[in-house]
Amino acid sequence: MTAATTVKAPIPAGTWTIDAVHSTVGFSVKHLMVSKVRGTFDTFSGTITVSEDGTPAVEAEIDVTSINTKNEQRDGHIKSADFFDAEQFPKATFVSTGVRQNGDDYVLDGDFTLKGVTKPVSLELEYNGTNPGMGQGTVAGFDAKTVINRKDFGIDIEMPLEGGGVVVGDKITITLEIEAVQA
Repeated sequence: MTAATTVKAPIPAGTWTIDAVHSTVGFSVKHLMVSKVRGTFDTFSGTITVSEDGTPAVEAEIDVTSINTKNEQRDGHIKSADFFDAEQFPKATFVSTGVRQNGDDYVLDGDFTLKGVTKPVSLELEYNGTNPGMGQGTVAGFDAKTVINRKDFGIDIEMPLEGGGVVVGDKITITLEIEAVQA
């Protein structure tokens, strides 16, 4: 990973709160080697704090017990000790360490903690602009994406298929569609 360099945030100084009603935290993972299972986390929160000099900082928390893959049985298994061990580790967190320019977009570097394991991650970040909002304050929009290896976070269940391969892939794509409101 490249050393974190912080660029000025494209949004004004202040505290911006993630609006969970207008945001999505999603993921996808290979299933049976031929398709993908997609899901969301329905409960999450976070803030973007931009200092007067334009330096941004991001902190976010995801309630892993709020996983939703549209299959109650699968969601229960994912919450179990085989995967998230949500009873012992109910939250995943992200704390930024820097933001880098990447052409017209950005890379948001930070420390991601899942199942009690913290690893550095880099999110490809697209800034979608700001809008005066609808009476609740100025809003800013972002799309972000990263790929993690589940085994790096202690989710190392092996479910081999009889003909080769595995039921669940190692690489997890995390996608964020975020709308934040300036406080």
